[in-house]
Amino acid sequence: MFTVWKTMIPALWLSCLVLLLPTDSCRILCQATSQSKGKVTPRPHAACDGACENNTTPCFQPCPPDSEGNMEFACKARKWHKVTETCHTLNAVSIFEEDVELYSLQPSESTIRTNDFHRRPETITEILMEKCPKDLSCAIRSIKKSPRTPGNIAVVVQLLHNVSAALTKEINEEKMQSYSAMANHILNSKSISNWTFVQDRNSSCVLLQSINSFASKLLMKDQLINISHVFIQTLGTVISRGSLGKNLTFSMRINDSSDEVTGRVLLTTEGLQKVPSSLQVISIAFPTLGAILEASLSENMTVNGLVLSVILPEELKKISLVFEKIRKSEERKSQCVGWHALERRWDQSACKMIKENSRQAVCRCWPNTSFASFSILMSPDTLDSPVLIYITYIGLGVSICSLIICLSIEALVWNQVTKTEISYLRHLCIANIAATLLMADAWFIVASFLSGPILHHNGCVAATFFVHFFYLAVFFWMLAKAVLILYGILIVFHTLPKSCLVASLFSVGYGCPLVIAVITLAVTEPRKGYLRPEACWLNWDLTKALLAFVVPALVIVVVNLITVALVVIKTQRAAIGSSMFQEIRAIVRICKNIAILTPLLGLTWGFGIATVIDGSSLAFHIIFSLLNALQGFFILVFGTILDPKIREALKSRVTPAKWVSRASEVNTVFFHLTKQQCKTFWCGCFLDGCFFELFRVFMEHDVQILT
Repeated sequence: MFTVWKTMIPALWLSCLVLLLPTDSCRILCQATSQSKGKVTPRPHAACDGACENNTTPCFQPCPPDSEGNMEFACKARKWHKVTETCHTLNAVSIFEEDVELYSLQPSESTIRTNDFHRRPETITEILMEKCPKDLSCAIRSIKKSPRTPGNIAVVVQLLHNVSAALTKEINEEKMQSYSAMANHILNSKSISNWTFVQDRNSSCVLLQSINSFASKLLMKDQLINISHVFIQTLGTVISRGSLGKNLTFSMRINDSSDEVTGRVLLTTEGLQKVPSSLQVISIAFPTLGAILEASLSENMTVNGLVLSVILPEELKKISLVFEKIRKSEERKSQCVGWHALERRWDQSACKMIKENSRQAVCRCWPNTSFASFSILMSPDTLDSPVLIYITYIGLGVSICSLIICLSIEALVWNQVTKTEISYLRHLCIANIAATLLMADAWFIVASFLSGPILHHNGCVAATFFVHFFYLAVFFWMLAKAVLILYGILIVFHTLPKSCLVASLFSVGYGCPLVIAVITLAVTEPRKGYLRPEACWLNWDLTKALLAFVVPALVIVVVNLITVALVVIKTQRAAIGSSMFQEIRAIVRICKNIAILTPLLGLTWGFGIATVIDGSSLAFHIIFSLLNALQGFFILVFGTILDPKIREALKSRVTPAKWVSRASEVNTVFFHLTKQQCKTFWCGCFLDGCFFELFRVFMEHDVQILT
């Protein structure tokens, strides 16, 4: 009997270890395994392959024989796609298998250890700290040999979390070395794709928080520590009042084939003046954690640098960080962000961009209990090129001056050019387009001079509201102008009273923009989603408030484009079967109408579509900025100066009557020329330099569709 009992001891020991798996470190995996055993019967390997129906229940497959857990598949686009995988080989037996083999060779000692084991909590964490309490190194070898399957990643993440929570006292450098070695295994660049299938989507967040919590308990014995692994590196230094500025510099590879990417934590002399005594600063760098967070949380934002965690004394309220960009681009700007530990997302309110170029970005960040890790995100927007900045501000200056001149001319000749109902409504639209564009440009400049919503929140809200409202008013008055043209072309114009048309124009021009701007402010501002964190303009990342400007503007541009097409068709029909001279006049008429309508109807804003396409050339941004910054100038030229009636009204005020009579005689003589005389005159104009006069004659005698 004793012999039988003696031979059963090793088997009982193995059974105990297997049955008493750590409930805290493998909770998620064990639940998944029990569910798969209780609810799903094993299917052949091909059961989750091939076509499927979209409303089909999830399909499960067992893991390979040497691992535990299952794989879950969901039907998407009529095909099975893997969703989660809990296959794992790591457990209490496999991690400490060398000790189990030792016990099987020494039964009596095993019995004692088994009895001791039953007197303490049976978890991987407790076993780990029982076997190697000084340095936590006894599990490293087994973890390093394990495959980086989603299930094993989940086990290691939970183990690191439990170890961090269990150790409440000061941690030495040896423990930090072992802890980092275990984390380094699952941070490997080859494991990034497997994080997508980890059952708990927050595992990457838990890992980051656990490492930061563990490092915050680290007690430095030396003035400087450097615990370096391939995918996690820890640097620490001791600082004191009056110390000169220091920096902690990291240089790490994103993967085996990439070049090294650097990151720096800058401690300024000014900031160190607030430190009361000798304190320690610890920073941890992760080259792959950004991609892991993106993969596991399905983030649509790309981390473009190292992730830097900083553990600072409370006296240091802010810190400067330098990130070298992984993807270097001349046309992509970056966003400085901090990882919100509670909400588990990147937040732009934790940092502010100080300086940026195509290779690196300098951020100023404010660490606190919610924010301890920072990085940079690749923005879909383009860099603010100096060329674009100069074009914008110089163009806005010219545009504002042109609009003031335009409104002054309209006021000067108003009574002379608005004698008919049609001309009154036409000039009413032009005057309001110029006035709203002038106000929009002015508020745009005011918003650009504010330093941002962090320091001037109320000012930014007001500036953004007025910029939004007045630019929308510009577009809606352009829409009113287009509807007026269509009404004049397609319908008998005098069927509606003048007062009704004026009321309708003002309702469209100012009423619609006011409703859209007020609703946008009321819906998004209570959630702090009205403004962008870095500028006084409508938010995009959080609430998509920018759509309240983009959608109406694009719809109006499309409608106005259709209007121009109808005007061109209407103009071209008059030239069918005409003489060569009349065809030339028709071509000039078409060009004139397009030149006039393009700025007045805002068609230049159509170039904005090309600027939002990923990888769009800088040339599109320059064209877009140039055309729209000078829109006021174009309105002055094509909407006012080239208008024959306005020029005649101005001439009657500033020139003698004989010049007007002479111009009339020239025009009369010209339009009585024969075809042969016209050819001679055409050639003579090039020789005598009077081509501009010829163009002016065409412009003055054109049949005005728009008046």
